[in-house]
Amino acid sequence: METLQDWLAHCERLHPKTIALGLDRVRAVADRMALRFDACVITVAGTNGKGSTCAMLESIALKAGWRCGLYTSPHLVRFEERCRIGGEAVQAEALVPHFARVEAAREGVALTYFEFTTLAILDLLSSRGLDLVVLEVGLGGRLDAVNVIDADCAIITSIDLDHQEFLGPDREAIGREKAGILRAGRPAIVSDPVPPASVIEHAQAIGADLWRFGHDFNVAGDKQQWAWAGRGRRYAGLAYPALRGANQLINAAGALAAFTALRERLPITAQAVRTGLAMVELPGRFQIIPGQPALVLDVAHNPHSVAALVANLDAMGFYPRTHVVLGAMADKDLEAMLRRMEPLADRWYFCDLPTPRAASAAQLRARWEAVRGPRAVEASEHASPREALDAAAAAADPTDRIVVFGSFYTVGGILEGGTPRLQAPHLRH
Repeated sequence: METLQDWLAHCERLHPKTIALGLDRVRAVADRMALRFDACVITVAGTNGKGSTCAMLESIALKAGWRCGLYTSPHLVRFEERCRIGGEAVQAEALVPHFARVEAAREGVALTYFEFTTLAILDLLSSRGLDLVVLEVGLGGRLDAVNVIDADCAIITSIDLDHQEFLGPDREAIGREKAGILRAGRPAIVSDPVPPASVIEHAQAIGADLWRFGHDFNVAGDKQQWAWAGRGRRYAGLAYPALRGANQLINAAGALAAFTALRERLPITAQAVRTGLAMVELPGRFQIIPGQPALVLDVAHNPHSVAALVANLDAMGFYPRTHVVLGAMADKDLEAMLRRMEPLADRWYFCDLPTPRAASAAQLRARWEAVRGPRAVEASEHASPREALDAAAAAADPTDRIVVFGSFYTVGGILEGGTPRLQAPHLRH
């Protein structure tokens, strides 16, 4: 196996399941690899807001002059997006020797694709002499492969219902799993304004240094600027984060709490905070692509994140019609997602996705038919996200907008081959 693609194909063949939670196998291989970090490590778990929080941590750290590495998942277009060093995605060839190290240490242990690739990326990050490593948890927390690393600080973002078949039936059960990333005596940043009691109880039971939104840190602001305050530090006159959406202030608050908790080890300046938040980028999170019609890309894939997307769309102002492209996994709460978007949608474009987990366009349409409102709304089915977008662009007027959501695969299918620039049909001549 000589290329990254060779190794990824190998990883897909090793374990019969896509998801197999548990740390015993991963820890055994990590121990044989002698995997350890000299860098300061922040781990981020939660249902929604993880990716945005990680991006803000990275952006602020880089502006403060720290050497920062970042691991996130899944990717939108290319696997290499999962690992960034100094703000840049790593090269495919740089990952290859670290996949080889995992294979050598595996000694027959069956790792899932996620576990194998996580260990390879952790190994690369540990070898680069970094000051800060930010790790996004894949699923849950307690039993996620990322949790083999004892983080110096843990952040738990907003918690809602998702992956119930693995994490439990309600927010309390899910919160208990997320809280598994907390460590005794170390900062535990809870940025969910109304966290499940299970998170607080676990943090207190193990003696973590608990920082709660609304208790240990808080935000205030008006239309022009905002401020953060918490435990002996205050940042005032901040511009709003470059990432759009009302929920981004909560994510930014959690990131600033983490840096404040770690200030003796990783001091940052107010200027680094200002510049970092002003310049942070994260494709696929309420990403508005200018053009006619306007195009909004969002990886929202559970009812909570779709509700946030709908609120953000409402705040955009008036558009004569909203065309909605949806591709999603079959195991999601599709009815709730569809219900939340239905009042805004003037026409639906359902699409297939290139993974066995996905609901087909026909299945999505059938689910929509079961919950649709009384309005006369058209719908169509398409073989891919790009074909669905092309159909929406052909039907839209210049003053309309197109919203693409439902999965990383859906947004990734749009961004593959470059960011699209739309122009309504009668403006193309």
